[in-house]
Amino acid sequence: MAEHTVKAFDADITRLRGLIAEMGGLSEVAIQEALDALVRGDEDLADRIISRDKKIDELEMEVDKLAVRIIALRAPMADDLREVIAALKIAGVVERIGDYAKNIARRIGKIEGRSHFEPLTLLPAMGELASEMVHDVLTAYAARDPQLALEVIAADAKVDAFYNSIFRNVVSYMVENPATISSAAQLLFVARNIERIGDHATNVAEMVHFAATGDYPPDADG
Repeated sequence: MAEHTVKAFDADITRLRGLIAEMGGLSEVAIQEALDALVRGDEDLADRIISRDKKIDELEMEVDKLAVRIIALRAPMADDLREVIAALKIAGVVERIGDYAKNIARRIGKIEGRSHFEPLTLLPAMGELASEMVHDVLTAYAARDPQLALEVIAADAKVDAFYNSIFRNVVSYMVENPATISSAAQLLFVARNIERIGDHATNVAEMVHFAATGDYPPDADG
């Protein structure tokens, strides 16, 4: 009976991790496609990104239900409980990452004159950095790799620096080109969403580190 219980618990944990991996994969694709749609002004792709976000929401609900069931039926202790709680928290954060990608997609139809809009060229590199953070933190979660989680946390400083640079650049452009204020404001919203994706990848990295070691990284809020 004890062996059966252990196998059942392991199966539940494997399922939990699989659901989060699926959520993460969908969120990662959404970010990359949102950036692509932004550069090309592809509103059809933007609409598909927005529509597919429902799948990420559904997966988060499935994680919630499974985590609650594991805690109720298996009564996990110590490391096992930490694993379940971390998965529950990570799913919520990954769902928010998907929401930020969706928010970027919603801005795409509101940017005018994109072929001559210089600030638009600055966002893909920032988005690529944030996307890499999401990819790496999902890899860290799958591998239970606290060192890679720390590297993701360190990378967030680059995304923040990018955001500050883009903010200054876009505001200057708005001052020099008043007719672009509306579109430039949309870009600032996009940059802010990318910056928040980096912040949320950092939050996941802190939880990955906690799940793997029992400790939050130094300077983490916990």
